[in-house]
Amino acid sequence: MTDLSADLVQQKQKLREKLRFRRKHFAANLDAMAQLTAFRALPAPLTELLAEHAIVGAYVAWGDEPDVLPMFAGLAAAGALALPHHAARIDTMEFRRWQIGEALVKGRWGTQQPTSDASTAAPDLIFCPLVGFDRQGGRIGQGGGHYDRYFAAHPDALRIGVGWSVQEIDDVPRESTDVALDAILTEQEFILCGDRL
Repeated sequence: MTDLSADLVQQKQKLREKLRFRRKHFAANLDAMAQLTAFRALPAPLTELLAEHAIVGAYVAWGDEPDVLPMFAGLAAAGALALPHHAARIDTMEFRRWQIGEALVKGRWGTQQPTSDASTAAPDLIFCPLVGFDRQGGRIGQGGGHYDRYFAAHPDALRIGVGWSVQEIDDVPRESTDVALDAILTEQEFILCGDRL
């Protein structure tokens, strides 16, 4: 690892700590009405977008991450929803079909995921959790690189990051392996980051 890439890794780790603290306190201090309404309905542009995509990738919220699954209740019933799945503690991740009400199990990284017998899927629209983001599509994740590797292997899939508005920063430091987002959804707005949407 060069000094420059080591410096970027260290810079991103410091940002992760700061942004996780922000996210934790923001989520803990949401009033009851905000907790009830945040990420419960799709903004109009996304309703149209979802109608154009056969399989949508989402995630099960972990800790203070926004819970997006209620937004996709109709999709899950139609069998068009897929969630990340880790077969082992390895670098790769895949998606497996899931419907609301079906069992979830604890995955190899501690997150909830579909069971191993759920069928695999290749979402063409993916909603992913964020630790931090900027308006140019820069994303800071948990640091394992799972989503970046998946995005690189599936470049045609549209990528929408999901986070609380307090997770925004001016400029995400980027490594060569980082894949930009097409849009970001917060509790306040839907931000377009590129020209693919």
